[in-house]
Amino acid sequence: MSYTFDPAPVVTLPVVGSDLLFPVRRIFCVGRNYAEHTKEMGGDPDTETPMFFMKPAESLVAAGGSIPYPGATTDLHHEVELVVALRSGGSNISPEQAGGHIFGYATGVDLTRRDLQKICKDKRHPWDVAKGFENSAPCSSITPQTSDLLSGTSSISLRVNNEVRQQATLGDMIWSVEHIIYHLSRLFELRSGDIIMTGTPAGVGAIKSGDDVTCSIEGLSDLKFQLT
Repeated sequence: MSYTFDPAPVVTLPVVGSDLLFPVRRIFCVGRNYAEHTKEMGGDPDTETPMFFMKPAESLVAAGGSIPYPGATTDLHHEVELVVALRSGGSNISPEQAGGHIFGYATGVDLTRRDLQKICKDKRHPWDVAKGFENSAPCSSITPQTSDLLSGTSSISLRVNNEVRQQATLGDMIWSVEHIIYHLSRLFELRSGDIIMTGTPAGVGAIKSGDDVTCSIEGLSDLKFQLT
C-alpha cells in the first residue's frame, strides 16, 4: 500500500534510564484540578466535576529547549502539570485498577493563549485555538512508575527567570490520578500511549520572549525551556 504523501512521524517522549521511546497517541488535559487555581479562574472547587479537553500529540515539545512565542496572542500563560503516561487502557476503569495502566510520569506545561481562551469562554466556543496550537505542550522525559515514586507530599513548582510563580504539592489536587483515569475512561476508551495532563496549581501568569522557564516535580525530571 502506498500513501498519497509520507505520513507524519510518530510523536515520542524519551524514557529516563532507557534507550526506548514512549509513543504518544493522544493528550488529554484536566481543567481546574487544584482548588486555589479553580478559584483563581472563577470556579467553585466544591461543586465542579472533572473537566477534560485535548491537545494534539503534535503540540508536544520533548524535553523542552527553545519554544517560539506563538502567533495570534499577546497573553501567553504557563501552567505546570503532572503528566501521566499510560501503558494500557480500556473503558470504565475503576480507581483501584487505574494504577496498573500507568507506565510512568513526567513534568509538563500547558501553554495557553489566555486572551483567546477568554474570547472562547465569552462566546461559549471550544478552546482549541487557546490550547491546541503548535509547541503548546512542552514535556520532560518520562520516569517509569515505581511504588514510591510520587506521593501527596511531592512538590510541584514553576519558576520564571528563577522567580517562583507556582508552588504546591500533588496532594492539593482535587481529583487523584486514579480518579482522573476513572472519570476519563467513562468518556473515552483509553489506549496505550495516551498521556494525561492532570491540572495546574494557582499562580498561572504571562510569559514573554526571552523568559527562562523551569518546572519541577519532586522525583521526576525537570523541564526547562526558553521562550524565543
